[in-house]
Amino acid sequence: MAIEHDYFGVIGDYWAERVDAGDQEVEVVLDADPDTVNDESLDVAAAMIGDLERLDGDAREAFVSELASVSSPTSLYLTHLAQDVAAESIDEVLSRESGDRQIDILRSLELLRVDFRPANDGDEESFAVFEYALVADETDARLEATLDVHGDVVNVDAHV
Repeated sequence: MAIEHDYFGVIGDYWAERVDAGDQEVEVVLDADPDTVNDESLDVAAAMIGDLERLDGDAREAFVSELASVSSPTSLYLTHLAQDVAAESIDEVLSRESGDRQIDILRSLELLRVDFRPANDGDEESFAVFEYALVADETDARLEATLDVHGDVVNVDAHV
């Protein structure tokens, strides 16, 4: 069974589109089981798509706040990146040079994909997952920020 929404149109189990978010183009995916999703959750997902640039900034701030701990997912991602990717390749994609290499890398990450799961509409649930990479063509390592239905970052995870 499919459902219809003002923003998404007719949705079955899967909807995807490329969306501009600031100066980057992002793949946005909606994984929605028509039997378990409600219109309010779809409205929230549509509003978040319109606010991707701000939410992207919030996710990056969550990454920065994790730098204090060497065992955090963000620190693990940066360590893996330093070991897995040539320094020259990293230098080529840095969009900012502040003198703090870790901050410069986090600010230069490419937002590859945002995966919405509107059935997870409770507090602290995985409503949206923002997937980031630096030099995505040279490494499979990814850094992810999970947001709840309110747009708050509830988890950061590194896939290295």
